Amino acid sequence: MRIIGMDIHRVAAEAVALLEGHLTKLGRIPMTRDSLEAFARKELTHDDHVVVEATGNAAAVVEVLAPYVDRVVIANPKQVRLIAYAKIKTDAIDAAVLAKLYATGFLPEVWVPDQRTMALRRQVARRTQLVRQRVRLKNLIQSILHATSFRPVHTSTL
Repeated sequence: MRIIGMDIHRVAAEAVALLEGHLTKLGRIPMTRDSLEAFARKELTHDDHVVVEATGNAAAVVEVLAPYVDRVVIANPKQVRLIAYAKIKTDAIDAAVLAKLYATGFLPEVWVPDQRTMALRRQVARRTQLVRQRVRLKNLIQSILHATSFRPVHTSTL
């Protein structure tokens, strides 16, 4: 089994492969769907395990890479930082640390919800945003009416 560590950022990701204790740099991958899919088709096999750190775009990377590999793991960045604190930090070193921690069984993983749970989370988050916007606008209208000494008729429909 080969372990692929990926240090992902907004613009690009650095990938490193760990196989039988030997590290191999796989290079820098632009963070576009097409580039990730091309990388997965060219470099990854169905026996590989991929490790990425939890970032804003980690879920999208997992979604793209999951069909091409055996397993994709998301690491908890706060706990990884505590375990693998280093003075010399590069993207390749960070990717190698992720792969090595996974290989030794010391990688703190993040639970990844299924698609249905993700959809429900997005729905709840969107509803929360809409409720906050409604309250903010209602308060803004009331403050404008109060500042102009206009007395609004209070109804429960607002």
